Amino acid sequence: MMKDINFLKFLRDLCAESMSVLDANIPKSKYIPISLSESNDVLNVIDVSSSDVLADFVNTHIKNHNAEVAYGGYLEVRNIYKRSTHFSSQAEEERNIHLGVDLWCSAGTSIFAPFDSVVHSFNNNENFGDYGPTIILKHHISGVDFYTLYGHLSLASIDNLEVGQRFKQADKIAELGDASINGDYPPHLHFQIIKDIQGFKGDYPGVCSKTDLTFYERNCPDPKLILNL
Repeated sequence: MMKDINFLKFLRDLCAESMSVLDANIPKSKYIPISLSESNDVLNVIDVSSSDVLADFVNTHIKNHNAEVAYGGYLEVRNIYKRSTHFSSQAEEERNIHLGVDLWCSAGTSIFAPFDSVVHSFNNNENFGDYGPTIILKHHISGVDFYTLYGHLSLASIDNLEVGQRFKQADKIAELGDASINGDYPPHLHFQIIKDIQGFKGDYPGVCSKTDLTFYERNCPDPKLILNL
């Protein structure tokens, strides 16, 4: 297995020019950072358990900044997961640290492969607060294998998909779902890099506990390395 620092260097060198998972014609000037952190006092006074209320917060932020996409969330500690037993139970330590980057935009938005890819696996993860329809792509570049995960997609995105199906860089792979199918969130893409898939298929933890953070921070580096955000 490659050393962590070498994998990070590999990603940086690979992405000297930014890659896109949304429409490449959207300029980076139309991307605006957004915080869903527990330290964001605005979120602490609204009902983040409601996808409609959270959507209003996100959409207002995008509109106020004359943007098209709001992004962020890598290693962000979030209170939003408290609404679902999928992330916490009496038997387990609370999972509330986000391991991917979220790209908040409209349902139906097209998603594109950042690199040549093969479909590793896919699934509809239907737990409340989970990914909903999810695709994991495998990439083999310069002798290095790694994976990217796409969560909160539409059902149609996985209807006719096949394991082993190939996509070229910039091919459309999916569309975003809405709150009725995506785990009850405002429409967004959860995008995550995974070095070692650990035998998972159609799913991989996108939120971790504080105890497990050291491992996941190594295994799931910041997706902004690819997106150049």
